[in-house]
Amino acid sequence: MIDAVPPDPRRNAYRDDLAAEPLRGRVAARRFVKGEPRQVVAPSLPLRREPRFDATLDTEALRGELVTVYDESEGWAWVQLSRDGYVGYMPGEGLTRALVAPTHRISALRTYVYPEPDGKTPPLALLSLNAGIAAPRKEGKFLALKGGGFVVASHAAPAGAAEPDFVAVAEAFVGTPYLWGGRTSIGIDCSGLVQLALEAAGYASPRDADMQAQELGRVIDPEGALRRGDLVFWEGHVGVMTSAKDFLHANAFHMAVAAEPFEQAKRRIKAAGYEVSCARRLPRRQPGKRGP
Repeated sequence: MIDAVPPDPRRNAYRDDLAAEPLRGRVAARRFVKGEPRQVVAPSLPLRREPRFDATLDTEALRGELVTVYDESEGWAWVQLSRDGYVGYMPGEGLTRALVAPTHRISALRTYVYPEPDGKTPPLALLSLNAGIAAPRKEGKFLALKGGGFVVASHAAPAGAAEPDFVAVAEAFVGTPYLWGGRTSIGIDCSGLVQLALEAAGYASPRDADMQAQELGRVIDPEGALRRGDLVFWEGHVGVMTSAKDFLHANAFHMAVAAEPFEQAKRRIKAAGYEVSCARRLPRRQPGKRGP
């Protein structure tokens, strides 16, 4: 029986002409397919709402991430991300069928890939925090990547390693430009900042602020005593408390990741017509599955 309320298209792959096989019976589509697993080999790939380079950027997938491809046309792949289930279109040329399990993730805010184990050589690419790499061996202070290239070993951590404090990870992004849909140290949005920081610390997180407000941790009183690590939400916005009084968020007012007194941020956002909708507190440790 078709769902009376259509499933969220952000996390369910269906169109009028095509849908993911697990949605058979829940949505109407002319054809259902299982899809094919692929892996991101580009440093990052945009996931857009439509198969056009000028379409809205919904999120980004980083090197090493797995996706399921349901359709391909004119250089665009219609995919679902394994990390958080997000659905959209990305350039197919940045994907490969040759799946390789990452041995490490990038733990620095960003780092270069070099053609040789020598930091003086012109770099090949720039990888951002949480990108996955397969590095079977070490050469000096570099990790040798499977398929070629080298990254500084101290800028990577074993794939299963988690950072002890997700707030400290988020704080490292201060000054990063605000970018709607961004998920890298080159540009990031509010929920992307929260998701990336949580993932680095071993917490699974959905992508968008409304999803995070429903699914992360437990609800607490936003007018009560807040503490470091608490998440505060408005309609379409999220940030993290860095202390009982200080707040960090990627926002369009500063057009950057910025830290400011919480009461100041709350007053300014209220003046724009938005009240705090909720606050949520994470458990001390909630290990999440970090996809390759």
